[in-house]
Amino acid sequence: MGKDLRGKELGVGLSQRDDGLYVGRYTNKYGNRVQKVLPKLQELRQWLAEAQYQDEHSNIDLPASMTVNAWFEYWVSIKKRTVRPNTIRNYTERYHRNIEPVIGNKMLGAVNSIHCQTIMNRMADEGYRTTTIYQTRIALYNMLEYAYLNDVIMKNPCTKVVKSDIGKSSRKKEALTRDVQRTFCQIAKGNAYEYQYRFLLQTGLRTGELVGLKWSDVDWENRTLTISRSMEFRHSTKEWRIGEPKSKSGYRTIPLTEEAIEILRLQKKKNQSIDIISLEWREFVFLCRKGTPVKNSTYDTMLFKLCEKAGIPKFSMHVLRHTFATRCIEAGMIPKTLQTILGHSNIGITMNLYVHTTEEQKHKEIDRIAEALKVV
Repeated sequence: MGKDLRGKELGVGLSQRDDGLYVGRYTNKYGNRVQKVLPKLQELRQWLAEAQYQDEHSNIDLPASMTVNAWFEYWVSIKKRTVRPNTIRNYTERYHRNIEPVIGNKMLGAVNSIHCQTIMNRMADEGYRTTTIYQTRIALYNMLEYAYLNDVIMKNPCTKVVKSDIGKSSRKKEALTRDVQRTFCQIAKGNAYEYQYRFLLQTGLRTGELVGLKWSDVDWENRTLTISRSMEFRHSTKEWRIGEPKSKSGYRTIPLTEEAIEILRLQKKKNQSIDIISLEWREFVFLCRKGTPVKNSTYDTMLFKLCEKAGIPKFSMHVLRHTFATRCIEAGMIPKTLQTILGHSNIGITMNLYVHTTEEQKHKEIDRIAEALKVV
C-alpha cells in the first residue's frame, strides 16, 4: 500500500510524490505497468478502479488499444451479416466522411464524449442537415455500443450529452397537390417510364419494391400484389442487388385498384414487344426497352426532366409514395389500413412522415364541421 506525504495509507497502487501529485499504478493482463499522475486523489481512485475493471473484463482478442479505424472494419464486417446493404452503405459513408477524420486514428479506449460531440459540431459547421448528423450519431453510437457490450471498452462515450439536432433544417417532403399531380400525369403520357410512375401513385410502393416486382407477385384473380423483395442497382460494383423489404412489415399483400390492374396489363403487353429479354429478367414486371430493369436513380433523373418540361417544382420518386398516402387519407382511408399498405411497422411513421394535409383538404374539412362549430 502507498502513503501520502503525511504517512496516511492510500490503498493498493496509490501513492503521493514529493511535489504533491498523486500516482496510480497497476499491472495489466499483458504484464505491462500502467501509471497515471493526477493532482486530485479522488479522480485518481476513479481512474484506477475503471482502468483495472476494463483491463479485467475487456476481450483479449479485441483490446481497446486498437484504433477506431480497425474497430470499425471489424464491426462493419459483423453488421454485413445482419443488416441490409443500404444500411451498411449508410454506415460506411457516414464513417469515412464524418467520423474517421476526427477519431479514426485514435485508440478506441481513448474516445470520449467530447470527441463524439466534435464530430457532430464539425458537420453542423460544414452545413450538414440535422437528419444527416443524426444518422452519423446512430452509426457512431452503434459502433461504440457493440464495443461496450463485448467488454472491449468500459462504457459507450456516445451518451445522451452528445447532441445531433444542431444542423440545418431538413427540407419537408410535400405530397403533390391534385393539380400538380394531374399536370405531371399529363406530361408523363407516352414517356418510357409512364406506367411505373402511375403505378406508384396507385400503390405507394417504394422504388426498390417496384424495381423488384415479378409477375408471380401478381394475383390477377384476387387483384392483389405481394411484396417480398427489394432490388437496386449498385453503381459501385456495377451489379443488381436483390434483398428483403425494408422491415418485417415490408412483407405484405396489398389490394390493387382497377387502374393498377390496367397498368400491369399494359406493361405486360409492352414487355411482349421487347426483342430480347434474358432469362435472368424474364419474370420481372417493369423492364426497359433493352429488356432489363430500370436503375433506381434513372427514375429520378427522368422525373426531374419531366418536371422541368411541365414547369412544376422538381420532386423525387419518394414523393409519389407521399402523394399516394395523402390521397388515401383525403379519401377517408383508415390510417391503420394505410399503415399496412405502405408496410410501416409504426402508425406514427405513417401519420408523421407520409401524410401531409393539403390546403385544399384543410378547407374542405373546416367547411364540413362548420355547422357543428356554430354555438351561438
